[in-house]
Amino acid sequence: MPHRFALVTGGTSGIGAGFARALPADTGLLLAARNAEALNTAKTELEAAGRRVEVLATDLTTDAGRNALIQKAETLEIDLLINNAGSGAFGPVLHNSPEAERTTVELNVVATTVLTRALLPGMIERAARDGRRAGLILLSSTAAFQPIPFLGTYCASKSFVLAYGEALATELKRMPVDVLVLCPGATRTAFGKRAGFALNALPGAADPLDVAREGLQALGRRTVHVHGFGTRNMLRPFLWSRHAASDGLGALLAAFDRGQRAGRSARPPRGGA
Repeated sequence: MPHRFALVTGGTSGIGAGFARALPADTGLLLAARNAEALNTAKTELEAAGRRVEVLATDLTTDAGRNALIQKAETLEIDLLINNAGSGAFGPVLHNSPEAERTTVELNVVATTVLTRALLPGMIERAARDGRRAGLILLSSTAAFQPIPFLGTYCASKSFVLAYGEALATELKRMPVDVLVLCPGATRTAFGKRAGFALNALPGAADPLDVAREGLQALGRRTVHVHGFGTRNMLRPFLWSRHAASDGLGALLAAFDRGQRAGRSARPPRGGA
């Protein structure tokens, strides 16, 4: 069953634009990015097929930008959130500007966390009410699986997204929402150029539309999807061990959480003085 309305951050280029094109034509779109001109161009192109497209030019590295997007997404009652926007700087941490390092964390980590926490409750409530399933796609990377010098902050931020998504999937597995962490490798996007490292020029770099299509196909079927057959097979044992550990710890801590909540509810209220 197609989602009714999808929010795609970073939706004007690269994998984000791929998601906008790959989603079914009857799924409405809310595209968020900083470049208003690029957003309007994308809106005109995508509306030509009869699709409803809303756009918001906003800076997701700021509280004001994130809050504006949350408000618009809630108004549109989105049921698919694709946290795609990301940034990174190539070079030694101490050679990169403090502003670039902060932007990486604000966009890749803080924006992902804030948008997810703010929008998921409404998405889940509406899905339960309507007998449907909501969806959450988090863009990580194959760089999340190991530290990479000269991409240190970027890799650490993508490791966060991977662990965050895996934990969320376990916590939400009895709720009407599908969670996917998508881990592409080198992809033909403008990200490498902005980061100062031409990832799009690497042999075998993927087409962003193919990455997006694979992500949509994997949503609801698995928690982590690594794009690229060879890389996926290489990482499969590692993913199995992570999945088993997450499920085991999730069951243990869920029981502990239930006990804590039961204890709090059974505790008599304190009397007045």
